[in-house]
Amino acid sequence: VQLQASGGGLVQAGGSLRLSCAASGSIFSITAMHWYRQAPGKERELVASTTTDGRANYADSVKGRFIISTGNTKDTVYLQMNGLKPEDTAVYYCGVFTRLRETYWGKGTQVTVSS
Repeated sequence: VQLQASGGGLVQAGGSLRLSCAASGSIFSITAMHWYRQAPGKERELVASTTTDGRANYADSVKGRFIISTGNTKDTVYLQMNGLKPEDTAVYYCGVFTRLRETYWGKGTQVTVSS
């Protein structure tokens, strides 16, 4: 599975961004899609995840502000980020989990929130 993320950028606090991640290859094997982020000097952390049947899970720090969703063909995962805060600044990575218990990662996309 190959993943291509896009949509990062610079935004002011309180603004919104939408990240997209398109999967290709053996997409039929995907069972869950997720977004992680890594800020400078910090460990990578889970932001949000969703199963292909629509069960979503969020980090406490983004609940009520971020929404994870998939496209109709389940080969794209989105992260709608509203009410962005400077502490949301990080490199965001999309990933997928497959039926074979494999995890694939895309290249990160930078999100910078200015105060």
